[in-house]
Amino acid sequence: MSMMRELRAAVRPSLRKGAAAGPSGAAPGGAGSAEALPDSVVDCAVYRDGRRCTERVLPRAALREVRERGEGFVWIGLHEPGEAEFAGLAQEFGLHPLAVEDAVHAHQRPKLERYDDMLFTVFKTIRYVEHAELTANSEVVETGEVMVFTAPDFVITVRHGGHGSLRSLRHRLECDPELLAKGPSAVLHSIADRVVDDYLTVSDAVQNDIEDVESDVFSAEPAGKGQGMDTAGRIYQLKREVLEFKRAVSPLLRPMQLLSERPMRVVDPDIQKYFRDVADHLVRVHEQVVGYDDLLNSILQANLAQATVAQNEDMRKITAWAAILAVPTMITGVYGMNFDHMPELHTKYGYYVVLVAMVAVCFAIHRGFRRNGWL
Repeated sequence: MSMMRELRAAVRPSLRKGAAAGPSGAAPGGAGSAEALPDSVVDCAVYRDGRRCTERVLPRAALREVRERGEGFVWIGLHEPGEAEFAGLAQEFGLHPLAVEDAVHAHQRPKLERYDDMLFTVFKTIRYVEHAELTANSEVVETGEVMVFTAPDFVITVRHGGHGSLRSLRHRLECDPELLAKGPSAVLHSIADRVVDDYLTVSDAVQNDIEDVESDVFSAEPAGKGQGMDTAGRIYQLKREVLEFKRAVSPLLRPMQLLSERPMRVVDPDIQKYFRDVADHLVRVHEQVVGYDDLLNSILQANLAQATVAQNEDMRKITAWAAILAVPTMITGVYGMNFDHMPELHTKYGYYVVLVAMVAVCFAIHRGFRRNGWL
């Protein structure tokens, strides 16, 4: 009896597993089970004629379905995958090892690389960090990354960072079957367009911060104690953030130019026209960011010049008062030598005459400095 119980206990789990998998070993839902997806997979679906054909499925099953039918494509969205998680996916989809290494390890430079019939594109995402007041330690922009593998029958997006989610972009494309029917290049264009549009939004917000700093520097009100150094710190911090923004925008100019001008097998000719609009917007952002950098240099130099002028003003005042005080110091020094034959030494009113003379000379010198703008 005990042996029979053990046998039944061993058979029941396998029966339940087989029933759940179905006759062919596949999980319910056709191509694969969403529950079996790795944690890094945000979404995976098959698209045919611009419409989503499946819910979240396993990448291997989705790719097999597309290649067996010979139509449609797979869109896989990943968020910060590890090397072990991405290794199997890279082997199944035939991704180049160099591109896989860049996709797993973040902090890549924006670029476009071709590997046979596959494109590997790196975008730097930018998010403006809201702050009540700009300080010398304020974080103005936060960067992330989106890598896109684009092939004739699949597109894989790899996102790094806490912002730049593509979920809303996927939903928007699913509501536009005509555009999504153009294939993976339509997804690549939409991501590029989304990234550059975010650049424009961040650029406008950074411009407001620069205008606030500029108004503080050239304000008619005199700077208080320590305010000049604090303003210089704010300018320098803002310049660092603008340089980080610039490192995200400038390297992307060449990839967008290639996508908009050079024919590529992966990019649909109709979609290539849309890349020209993205490239134009990117050039506009680049010009703005370069202008911000130059403007901040000018503002910083003006702030330093104002600090130098203020120091010169203080030195002139100190020098003027030192000259005024030198007169009574010299006279009292002479009379402090205690010689017997000193002028007016034994007169009754000599003490008062000397005091009046010192005051008169100091007053004349003070008036001369005031007239010349030193005091």
